[in-house]
Amino acid sequence: MMKFSVNIEVIYKELPFAERFAAAKRDGFDYVEIWGWDSKDLDELIRLCKENEIEISCMGGDGPISLCDPAHEQEYIAYIEKSLAVAQKVGCKRLAVHSNELLPEPQQYAADLFPQYSDAQKTMAMYRTLCKVAPMAEKAGITLCLEALNVETDHLGNFLKYTKDAAEIVQMVGSPNVKILYDAYHMYLNEGKICETIKKYQPLIAQVHIADAPGRGEPGTGCINYRAVLEYMQALGCDQMVAFELYPKHGSSAAIEAINAVRAGL
Repeated sequence: MMKFSVNIEVIYKELPFAERFAAAKRDGFDYVEIWGWDSKDLDELIRLCKENEIEISCMGGDGPISLCDPAHEQEYIAYIEKSLAVAQKVGCKRLAVHSNELLPEPQQYAADLFPQYSDAQKTMAMYRTLCKVAPMAEKAGITLCLEALNVETDHLGNFLKYTKDAAEIVQMVGSPNVKILYDAYHMYLNEGKICETIKKYQPLIAQVHIADAPGRGEPGTGCINYRAVLEYMQALGCDQMVAFELYPKHGSSAAIEAINAVRAGL
């Protein structure tokens, strides 16, 4: 069965961060998702998870370094090594990784577009580095989840744009601990065909992100029929983690109501 998580970096923002765990649990979630770990008090994270009987489903793994940059390969590997240790400490089983460093909101561009490198060089840099960190992830029992991002509105210039490209890199690496984070919102904007893509790459997908489009809000604020998407995934026998990473349009309470409506009975 699919498992459901809620991203508490963007939902429950009206509450202090420490109170968002209890809010998620109250609203029926056994998992929460966070972004970067290096700005968090790790001991507090552990305490909050234990007190609320909740787990961290995924968090950011690559911080301020770009996977597609061959000049900083060793720095990237060193950061991933730290992220794996942190994930083990807080009990998180997945780390999101990206082709490019992500700038803080509300910036819309990748931190560096690396015009000095060809697409082939960027792809091979990603492949080589993931091959080197894959054994580390396997030993730690953590899955690295490679996420493509939209270049229409949110991450202009980001190198990894399409699911097929993420899948090719994951297949070349050939590790059970390097998979895809399929973000349905991002990929709807870049390539469409949500259900068809999930079916095609289901064995390679470790986690799915959900937000409606346009606008990146809760289900029902855009044009994606997420009830149908989740029912389709259920029919496929998907057991991936499904995380609601969205920006509430009408407040957190209304967003949670919309989320729970589309996942009810699944």
